[in-house]
Amino acid sequence: MNSDEKRIDSKEEAARSNERRIEQLIDVVEKHTRTERHLEQNMDITSPDDLRHTLHIQKEREEEIENLKNIIAHREHNKVNELDNLSRNYAFTNSYLENNSDKMDPESREHTEEKQENRKDQIRNITDTTVK
Repeated sequence: MNSDEKRIDSKEEAARSNERRIEQLIDVVEKHTRTERHLEQNMDITSPDDLRHTLHIQKEREEEIENLKNIIAHREHNKVNELDNLSRNYAFTNSYLENNSDKMDPESREHTEEKQENRKDQIRNITDTTVK
């Protein structure tokens, strides 16, 4: 493989990585928006603990949105601990699947396995951009 072919492969891989990041960004923004609407509609019946938890999740989503925007626009990650979080969640969920997949309904198991694939992609994206 000559240097021109390598450069094309690298550009194609970068384009695929950005496509995945954009899909992830859209997903996070949609989740954030749905949660905002839910909070607006149910603020009066939400318990204080649930509200704190939801606001914490929303803050994490906002940070993830900013991080993804930075990665897409500047190829820079805001937080290195995102990789730690993804790795920890991936390991925890793998363990959960190993111990409970036979007790899960097929739809939930399939959804969880799909999320694991997405986590693997995210981990690969982070390690690809931090190595370069």
